[in-house]
Amino acid sequence: MLKVNRAAFISVSAGFRRMFSPRRLSLGLFFPIEAFERDEPSMRDQPRLARRAEELGFAGLWARDVPLRDPSFGDLGQIYDPWVWLGFIAAHTSTIALATGSIVLPLRHPLHTAKASASVDQLTGGRFVLGVASGDRPVEFPAFGVDFDRRDVLFRENLSTIRRALTEEFPRVQSSYGALAGTADLVPKPVSRLPILITGSSRQSFEWIAENADGWITYPRGLARQAELVAKWRAAVEVRSPGAFKPFVQSLYVDLVEEPSEPPRPIHLGFRAGRDFILAFLNELADAGVNHVILNLKYGRRDAAEVLEEIGREVIPRLGEGGRTPPLEAATAR
Repeated sequence: MLKVNRAAFISVSAGFRRMFSPRRLSLGLFFPIEAFERDEPSMRDQPRLARRAEELGFAGLWARDVPLRDPSFGDLGQIYDPWVWLGFIAAHTSTIALATGSIVLPLRHPLHTAKASASVDQLTGGRFVLGVASGDRPVEFPAFGVDFDRRDVLFRENLSTIRRALTEEFPRVQSSYGALAGTADLVPKPVSRLPILITGSSRQSFEWIAENADGWITYPRGLARQAELVAKWRAAVEVRSPGAFKPFVQSLYVDLVEEPSEPPRPIHLGFRAGRDFILAFLNELADAGVNHVILNLKYGRRDAAEVLEEIGREVIPRLGEGGRTPPLEAATAR
């Protein structure tokens, strides 16, 4: 009998299909879709901008999980709780994928995370992709009564419980968060097998992530280094999950200037440049095997609506035309 690799069928998810393909690179956006100082976004016009991003061909919209404000980080994401926010945005969109980047698993009960994930997925017709992480803000952990130094163990337990609650009926689960004895079930279940992407290392080994995640979210690097990491990821996936497509995803801060030919200047985890360089850089990432880039407009100087229009009209249609070999030193994120 033919042995079927169930991991290879993750693409039945509508959200996964919208964002990820082994043959192309797609673009997503982090909320808030605007430029802002410190950790004080206005959150104005987000539903309108989300709809326009959908119309222009962006593949996904990503919500952050930042339970508490830590001024030293300078980042509150979209301010609102990610589950409430995704429900709000879901009502204003129809086809674009909705994702978390990323839910801090140790700070949330896994059954709450599983139920919220399945609820968003059902209510959007399978558009949801769950990004998860172990957390990196020490100030939050004591407030929730969670040991910061045990977040690696809690992350693994949490992820296992979520998987089982979403895929099994009346599961039996025992973990640090509690026990299910097979007498209660979590409903709803997702539309199809819910894709779960792990962010960064989450204090796990590279091999463990390749086996247990449906994709990997990482950070921007110089093109040469990122290409090496893509190759390492593909090799690890082939060993741990033979035949499965597990996308390589990265973030990128971009300040798109009005002059198309303006060369790049580094900014935090990205660059300020004209669209010619941005297109070339993205095509180089595609050539390296990156499947999805999540743009963050926080450090931009132009109106976000203008930036969306230019990227949607001038960049997205030309993705896949081949790289233009941008200067590596300029493209290196710092």
